[in-house]
Formats: sequence, structure tokens, C-alpha cells
Amino acid sequence: MRILFLFIDGIGLAPSNSKSNPFINAKTPFLDEIIGKYGFLLQNSMVQTELATIFSLDACLGIEGLPQSATGQGVLLTGKNIPAQIGYHYGPKPNTEITNLIQQNNLFNTIITGGKKATLINAYPPSYFENIQNGHRIYSVIPLAAITAGLKLYNKEDLLQKQALSADFTNQGWRTILGFHELPLLSPPEAGKLLATLSNQFDFTFFEYWATDIAGHHQDMDQAISLIETLDNVLEGFCSLWDFNDGFILITSDHGNMEDLSHRHHTYNPVPFIILGNAYYRKYIPALSSLLDVYPTILKMLKIE
Repeated sequence: MRILFLFIDGIGLAPSNSKSNPFINAKTPFLDEIIGKYGFLLQNSMVQTELATIFSLDACLGIEGLPQSATGQGVLLTGKNIPAQIGYHYGPKPNTEITNLIQQNNLFNTIITGGKKATLINAYPPSYFENIQNGHRIYSVIPLAAITAGLKLYNKEDLLQKQALSADFTNQGWRTILGFHELPLLSPPEAGKLLATLSNQFDFTFFEYWATDIAGHHQDMDQAISLIETLDNVLEGFCSLWDFNDGFILITSDHGNMEDLSHRHHTYNPVPFIILGNAYYRKYIPALSSLLDVYPTILKMLKIE
């Protein structure tokens, strides 16, 4: 069984409010078909469709304060209540305590040790590696977990060879912001098909879509809608080449933010956990209630003890 883990930074489940919730305003015909128009809205219970199961996950984990990226992502990648262990929510980048917990053991480590192939499919630009090397930036939790497990971080050459994807899926940012005009511009459906082709080479593929959290902090409704609509088109392309009898798509987040653009901060809202896959296999997946349940659920799906 293969898994695509689609991590969407900073999205929670909020009530239907067209003034503040971009999920109400975005045109998402493909997602509407497979998870329902209100799949990304606050639900009181688990939602089931023919292709999807949607859970509402607690991101606060019993700790006061707004959930943050480093601790939330750390929980997803370790199955440990990191905010409880260190006594607070923290982010965006990991501090020493969180770094030590990620390096002790994480999802990538466990999957590889279990005899499976895993990858972080995002590509990183030359400036990213230069700034890491000269100490001007540190790894965020997700690439930290990947390199701790011995995985390669993909670069510009991998993007040129279509062996990785840009964080916006299409290479648009690399071309217009970073100036790498030699990179091909992909349509969202083309990017989805490429993601499916690459994911079929691994048991576990992780993709990080982080621009959503930025749009939330900027309270940018137009950008938020554009990001959601891009995701819809990418998933349509992906699913056209994905065998749901042999694979799952998992969609979740670390904390709320972009679902409520009435302010520029994170939220206390629960986050979605969406499982797309064969209904026969989904019925064996136990109910999830918090971020802590994601790690063991993935191992169960991959049949790793």
C-alpha cells in the first residue's frame, strides 16, 4: 500500500463564513465531488463519502496557547505530544528540545527501518542550501526529519529533471521570484500527474504545501482562494493516475490559520484529516481525534510494527 501525505500548512476547520473563510469562496469542483462542498468546514463528527473519510483533529493537545508549526509538525512526525513534553507550543522553526526529539526518531526513520521507501518530494533552491550552510537559517521540522533519516533533499537539478516538485507545484515561484526561467511551467493538473508518477516509486511520499500559512498570516483572501483552487486542480491530475486499490492520499495540517482570515494569527480550530482511498481498506482505519493519532495510523497503513 502506497501513501501520499499531503501536508497543507496552517489550515483548520471553521464555520461557513464567506467573509473570512476562503474554502467557502474557492471553486473546487473536484474536491466537491470527492469530499463534498463542505469537507473543509467545521464538523461535529466523522464524515464519510464514497472515496473519502474526514476526521476533525485536535491540534491544541491539552496545552494552553495557540498551536504552532514546529510543535504541531513534530507531533505529526513523531506521534509524541511534544507541546506537553516541553510545556508549550513553539514555532515556526524547532528549538533545541524539538530538534532533539525529531532526531531521536521520526516517521521517515521508522518507515525506512521498516523496510519501506520514503521521500520528501519538495525541491529546495540553491539559496536554501547556501543559507543552511552559512548558518543564516535552520531546518524546519519536515526537512530536518528527512535528513535525520538519511534522505536527500531535492534541488534545482532534480526539479529540471522532473524528479521533484516545487512548493507551489507549478514552478511559477521559482521562475518569477527566483529567476530560474529555464524551469518548465507546469499546469496544476500536469503537476498532479507528475506527483502521481513520482509517488508510485515510493511507499511513502511527503509533500509540504506551506504557502497556505503565509496567506493566512497576510489575510490575503484572493491568494488563499487561488491556493485552494490550485490544490483542487493538482489533486484532479494526481487522481487520474493514482490506483486507489493500492494507495491512499492523506491530507492534514499542523494548526489552523487560513480558514479564518478575520485576523492574521493561528487559531484554536481543529484541523482536517482526510483519507482518500478504497472504501474497503478505509473501514479498517480506527477513528482519529488528535494530531497524535496520525503517526500510528500511517504505520498501520504501511503494515509497520
